[in-house]
Amino acid sequence: MPLDPHVRRFVSMLAAGGGSSLAGTPVEARRAALAQLLQLGGPPPPMQRTVDQSIPGPGPGGVLPIRVYDPLGSLPTPAPGLVYFHGGGWVAGSIDTHDAIARALAAAGACRVVSVGSRLAPEHRFPAAVQDARAAVSYLAAHAADFDLDAHRLGVCGDSAGGTLAALTCQHLARTGSFRPVVQLLLCPILDCAPAANAGRDFSGGDPVDRATLEHDLEHYLPPGVDPDDERLSPLSATDLAGLPPTLIHTAECDPLRTDGERYQRRLQEAGVPVTYRCHPGMIHLFYGLGGVIPYARRALEAIGADLRRALA
Repeated sequence: MPLDPHVRRFVSMLAAGGGSSLAGTPVEARRAALAQLLQLGGPPPPMQRTVDQSIPGPGPGGVLPIRVYDPLGSLPTPAPGLVYFHGGGWVAGSIDTHDAIARALAAAGACRVVSVGSRLAPEHRFPAAVQDARAAVSYLAAHAADFDLDAHRLGVCGDSAGGTLAALTCQHLARTGSFRPVVQLLLCPILDCAPAANAGRDFSGGDPVDRATLEHDLEHYLPPGVDPDDERLSPLSATDLAGLPPTLIHTAECDPLRTDGERYQRRLQEAGVPVTYRCHPGMIHLFYGLGGVIPYARRALEAIGADLRRALA
């Protein structure tokens, strides 16, 4: 798996700075490192408007922060929409750190994006973030008119650990029959939290994501006694995937988490769910958020946006 030349240069730069492994570091360092990394995204796409709001949520205070993005140009009324959950290993990331990615999805997908800020561990361990994600999608679907969204053209998206939340939410909605998104979009998703999953992941491809970082995040995310194979935690542990919405999965060739996306694609196909799978050559985890140092990321986002536009049409 040869790294893209710009990716190789970026990975070498990280190594020269001490590497990216977070084994043994406090969560505050994890959060600061991710925020610093995502400053390499390059100039974010301009928006027609962004609005910070809140919606009811299950956590303390009873609210969840959201940010609504409208791309340049006119959207139909009501507009196609995408509910987006940011990555960060369930312990890091926020609406602000992933602002540029949300903007890129709105611009490339020609849709209104609603970015949701879910609770983070270890202050709020599993299942807090999962509960937040379910509550956010259910509320936005039920109150789509309040946000000028077309409930019949509303998708769910997540990247990395946000992909876990998106996939789990879509599985929950399929089981309950309460709402069916028109599409789920998963970007380099984490779909298996079981310790054995790392045995099937290739950490030799040069990706900055390593075994220690994944274990660090799970250590802080999981409360004692929770089975990592629980299907409420690991989307790949679900026994029944029937009824899920059409799915778009984008992975990176040199990302050790690529196998999660590959396995989910096969499981979805076996369940009769329409799925489009794209593996981006020479790329690493989170490449789509690093357009300032990886030029290919901008082209990839256009491809992701094209898939999204077709799904929301």
